[in-house]
Amino acid sequence: MYGTPPFGHVPLRTPTCEPQVQPGRPKPRRARPGRRSFEPTHTPAEQQHGRSTGDGGLTDPAPAPPPPQAKYAAARVAMPPQFPTARLLTRQLPHRLLPAPPLPFAPPRALRLPPPPQPLPRGARSRRRRPPLLRGMASAAAPAPGPRPAAAAEAPAAPRRLALEDLPWDHSFVRELPGDPRSDTIPREVLHSCYSKVSPSAKVDSPKLVAWSDAVADLLDLDHKEFERPDFPQFFSGATPLVGSFPYAQCYGGHQFGVWAGQLGDGRAITLGEVVNSQGERWELQLKGSGKTPYSRFADGLAVLRSSIREFLCSEAMHGLGIPTTRALCLVETGKSVVRDMFYDGNAKEEPGAIVCRVAPSFLRFGSYQIHASRGIEDLEIVRRLADYTIRHHYPHLENMKKSEAWAVEVAERTAYLIARWQGVGFTHGVLNTDNMSVLGLTIDYGPFGFLDAFDPSYTPNTTDLPGKRYCFANQPDVGLWNIAQFTGPLSSAELISQDEANYVMERYGTKFMDEYQSIMTRKLGLTKYNKQLISKLLNNLAVDKVDYTNFFRLLSNVKADPGIPENELLVPLKAALLDIGKERKEAWISWVQTYIEELVESGVPDEERKAAMNSVNPKYILRNYLCQSAIDVAEQGDYEEVRRLLKVMQHPYDDQPGMEKYARLPPAWAYRPGVCMLSCSS
Repeated sequence: MYGTPPFGHVPLRTPTCEPQVQPGRPKPRRARPGRRSFEPTHTPAEQQHGRSTGDGGLTDPAPAPPPPQAKYAAARVAMPPQFPTARLLTRQLPHRLLPAPPLPFAPPRALRLPPPPQPLPRGARSRRRRPPLLRGMASAAAPAPGPRPAAAAEAPAAPRRLALEDLPWDHSFVRELPGDPRSDTIPREVLHSCYSKVSPSAKVDSPKLVAWSDAVADLLDLDHKEFERPDFPQFFSGATPLVGSFPYAQCYGGHQFGVWAGQLGDGRAITLGEVVNSQGERWELQLKGSGKTPYSRFADGLAVLRSSIREFLCSEAMHGLGIPTTRALCLVETGKSVVRDMFYDGNAKEEPGAIVCRVAPSFLRFGSYQIHASRGIEDLEIVRRLADYTIRHHYPHLENMKKSEAWAVEVAERTAYLIARWQGVGFTHGVLNTDNMSVLGLTIDYGPFGFLDAFDPSYTPNTTDLPGKRYCFANQPDVGLWNIAQFTGPLSSAELISQDEANYVMERYGTKFMDEYQSIMTRKLGLTKYNKQLISKLLNNLAVDKVDYTNFFRLLSNVKADPGIPENELLVPLKAALLDIGKERKEAWISWVQTYIEELVESGVPDEERKAAMNSVNPKYILRNYLCQSAIDVAEQGDYEEVRRLLKVMQHPYDDQPGMEKYARLPPAWAYRPGVCMLSCSS
């Protein structure tokens, strides 16, 4: 598809774990009468000779339908329900890696041919569709300013701004769920518990406030003047306890690079508690890099300034892009050094230590449920309690429904929505292990992430991921589906959902992802209906010529819907993005632009109206790795101004921001050195 160089597929392995399960498992719950079956179906000819060679060209004999999920009834069983982990989704995407491996059986109907978005009437504007999200987790691009409605004058009074000592703490997680009876930080297996009580222990020496977010302070009703307090860094380095806080570390497990890793947990993140603001929203505050916990294993529980700056900035940058994410209140340098080996090559060195205060409604992950289901029948009740807790506090609108199934479906759909948004802006997470998947559908745990510069579907920013590129940009939709399969396993084991319902959850993921992805790409091109062929050719051209993904789409809004433009002028609006292309490639681009203009003319949307709409979904500024590194370099010398300036730019990525154009420039040559364009998990 992409010509030269070829891109190979990245297989996703099906892992297993070995839960310790006792005999005498209750009989699995039978599916309710009348439920749809999502088991694969084959015609007699397909069963005898193999499936048809439609999409995927499958020639292997079709296996018999898999048995129902064993639900940990035996001592050595697969953790997730049986489900195809091959490329169900990216085989349908324009930017998929080729060739796609054969599917083990026919995909659910919703994944075979996802319905395209309904075309809008001629001249109509496309409206952005978003699921309901908590204020502060994500926001859309800011609409164009206009006259204030009359009702705005009657807006309620602003909430009272609070001092740190007045924050309204709540501790529902530790109050309603079982905890570890021990409070020491000795590394150990923590059984039958969702958390361990532990206090921040990172050593500090005159800690300094590096950066902060007024917007996140608003979520907590925190007075902005609190950032000016001399003792503020003491509180958010963990050196001085916050009045009313109750620190703990969460227990969870996870699959890492497709392999069950057992207990993981918060090895260096300590939750202080939950603040319930004046609107009734619950915000969990967490100090990352604040010291050892029982889950630290052989690590020191600390974090360095380098990785903490990246997490702080990207948390707020993703929010500016309108993508669901955890937030960051502040970043503190501890004044102490931390030894790190960035590339795991034996060249360890001292780096400045730091702590970032992360904020989210909850930091529950897929692995929060997996760990208890993996430990046997006696811990399945914890899975049920944890699911009830999650629904009660974070999905209360599902309380009057068949809540377990509805909740699992919504988790899958939120995850699909999230990953579709990542694909739209070119974000690559880098470490999509199940312990890094939020049950609220948030981007969580910013490690070796990266935004696409030159469009490359096989791009991975994580050096640890280089051998197989499991978590590369093009694989993210499939990895999301694979992770959802792992998430449904514990729910099925705890009899919260049936096997048919688990299959339906995964089917909903596929449908939601394709709907959102098609909608996003349609809006990025300023069209009123999805055109797969047009988008496929565009992404192919971008990959072949290594065109900058962000800058190209931003410039595309300058193309006029005028079929009379001379051929030698068609590429003028895109000149800054189409650098150093030869004659043959130039002809390919001219052909594409001509087809694109025909689509624009057919849509009937005025140029200026379309340009404004496109610029509201195609950012001018993204947090490129070289921008992060520039800020890190000066911050390590004690100058934090570039971090703060970069934060302000990334909070408004869709605005032109005169005077800030340098932050939209292509990466310089030095940006392609190791440690900038690609990073390890060392932090």
